[in-house]
Parts: sequence; structure tokens; C-alpha cells
Amino acid sequence: MMSLSPILQKLRTRKIRALVRSSAVGFLGATIVHGLILSGQLDYEGSPWMRIPDKLSSLVGLAADDIRISGLSHHDPELLLHALNLKPGGSLLGFDAGQARRMLEGMDWVSAATVQRKFPNMLEISVVEREAVAIWQRDGSYYLIDRSGVAMGGLELLGKSNFLLVTGEGANLAAAALINHMEVYPELKMKVRAAAMVGQRRWTLYLDSGVKIALPETGVPEALAKVSALDASQNILSKGIIELDMRIAGQATVSIAEVEDPVVTGSLGKVNSKTP
Repeated sequence: MMSLSPILQKLRTRKIRALVRSSAVGFLGATIVHGLILSGQLDYEGSPWMRIPDKLSSLVGLAADDIRISGLSHHDPELLLHALNLKPGGSLLGFDAGQARRMLEGMDWVSAATVQRKFPNMLEISVVEREAVAIWQRDGSYYLIDRSGVAMGGLELLGKSNFLLVTGEGANLAAAALINHMEVYPELKMKVRAAAMVGQRRWTLYLDSGVKIALPETGVPEALAKVSALDASQNILSKGIIELDMRIAGQATVSIAEVEDPVVTGSLGKVNSKTP
């Protein structure tokens, strides 16, 4: 009677060989597919290969089936999803919430962000948008800035008249303080269309009427109060002047526009007026 040991040994050998062959074929196939993906041969719109990770993630409950975004007022949710390379129903395999938060906070219009992944398939994203307060012109370019002076994109808001145009080096950092001072005098603030930072020390205001107001380096609130009082009592900003110099404390120097006379032509010069 023949022993079963040699037969069993042969069967084991055949199974091992078959397993080795199938593994080699599978490895070769995976290598080919991987090479095609890296070369972009399978990366086209509608490619079924590109949907495999999402389908596998959905099967095991790791797809982004529920994405909740809050805190947006001026931007679309698609901007956030694009930045994170996410889409509804897409794979969450390998998703890092901490890294996603850092990516969002690196966007120029995002002040702060939180990203929470709630297993298995929920993602909660909350952002705090930067609020634009002025438009900063620098070297021929324009930037929306927030109260901290951070420049950001979104120049589609450029046409909104409620934004003050500020120019000059350092103007972005000092704009919020100037705006706060002017908000105390809304009628004067409405007339100011631009402000130039001079030598990173002081402001010159440009009114919509063409009048310039030179503010001092210090004592800006007091200077604005005097300008507002003069305009309320004497309508000084509507009397054909070209400049109101408030750089000397307690004094307003008025530059009168040039006028032509049949006999005398020339500048009327400067008139000093003590302010109350």
C-alpha cells in the first residue's frame, strides 16, 4: 500500500507553485496599473479607475458622505473643498484634520478654522472669514485688507464705495485706527475717499470734492474733531479751498484755490485760522 505522505507533499508543492504564480501575476498587474496611473494614462474625466478609492471607502464607511461647512459669508464652500482636495462622497482614507486646518488657515481670507472628523463618514468644517475694511494700494497693485492689515484677495469687492482707499508703505497696518477715528464723525467720513500715509508717520486725507486735509503725526482725534467743528459751523470744506493743514496743534492753515480776476491773477496764498 502506497504511503500518502509523498502524495500530500506533491499537492502542497503544486499549491505553493500556483500561489507563487498568481502572486507574481497580481504583482505584475498592480505594477502596470500603478505605472499607468502615475503616467496619467488613466487620469481622465470619467475614468472608472479614479473612482475605485471612493467606492472602496464608501463600502467600508470611510467616504465623505456628510460634509458640513459653517462660517462662510462672502465665499463659496467649493473653495474650501477644492483647497482640501475633497468632494462629497470622496474618500477620507488618510485624511488628516490637523493638516486640513493648517491648509485652510494658510488661505489669505481665512482668519481661523476648525476641522473635525466624526467617524465614520462625517466632516465638520468651520471658518472665520477676514472682514475687509479698506483697499490698500501699493506699487500699482490693490489689496483688500482687514483690521489687522492682512492683505487678501477678492478684488471683485473693489467697486464697493464703503471701502476707504489707503496708499503708502505701512498704510495697511494703520488704516484700522484711522477708520475708527473717522467713524466718530460720520459726515466727515462720508466725504473722505482716500488716505495717503506720508513717511509712515501721518495721514493726508483726500475728499471727494478734491480738498486735502493734512493730519498731524499725533493728536489725530483732536484734529478730526476741529475739522468737523469748522465744517459744521463755517462749512469750510465747501468754500473753494484746496487744502486744510492741521499739522500744527490748535491751528488750521487753509490754502485757497487760485482765482482769476480781470485785474489781478494769481494765488490768494494761505490763510491762517485759529480753530476754536
